Amino acid sequence: MPGTPFSLLGKRGLILGLANEHSIAYGCACSTEALGARLVLSCADERALPYAGPAASSLNIPLLACDVRQEGALAQLVQAAVARLGGLDFVIHSIAWAPLADLHGRVTDSSAEGFLRAMDISCHSFARLAKLCEAHMPDGGSLLTMSYLGADEAMPQYGIMGPVKAALESMVRYLACELGPRNIRVHALSPGPVPTRAASGLKDFDALLERNRRDAPLRRLVTLAEIGQLAAFLAGDASSGMSGQTIYVDGGYHAVAGGT
Repeated sequence: MPGTPFSLLGKRGLILGLANEHSIAYGCACSTEALGARLVLSCADERALPYAGPAASSLNIPLLACDVRQEGALAQLVQAAVARLGGLDFVIHSIAWAPLADLHGRVTDSSAEGFLRAMDISCHSFARLAKLCEAHMPDGGSLLTMSYLGADEAMPQYGIMGPVKAALESMVRYLACELGPRNIRVHALSPGPVPTRAASGLKDFDALLERNRRDAPLRRLVTLAEIGQLAAFLAGDASSGMSGQTIYVDGGYHAVAGGT
């Protein structure tokens, strides 16, 4: 029913980062749509449409291309979403990228260009997105992004994305403070490793999966549905008293002594 804490009926959401039916953005779309939200999805660029399109079509949700590296692309996406939905109540930012050479190499050896591009796409795009969405959330809302344990602990497989995600988690806290007076809540979700297209670019990713499966208290990997359910909770009124947090959904792996 409208107004009940565990319903998203009447809520309007924009989800960035759909790649295919195996992406975290897809899990978030499934969970929020099932609870009644009206959505607009985006994928990385025009080249991604043939891969992301079937996933969006399976949910009957509009899909738009948005290359956040291009000047004005985020603004056009937000305006298009608002035109379709009439406003925004939550936004889920599920995009990250780094050059393979920097991702697979030592942070010590990372290039300035690669670091700056990774930071712009994976981190600063969230700040730009927040600025654009603020005016379309007059009654408040929820801004969510995706992090990983490698932001807090040094993980050899994660390379340059560790410092980038650490910056993203810090940005979440600052945005929460700045936007809180407008009743806009900001969180980072920190899922355990899942076999997505993006994650497959990590060095020795299979070993990372196996270690999480072996050492997590639940002795398994989390599912896209479980990540999506957390996103849906944070997008709705049931989490109205929360902001500025990094919330783990990793089978308890972050709590294991020694972490990695």
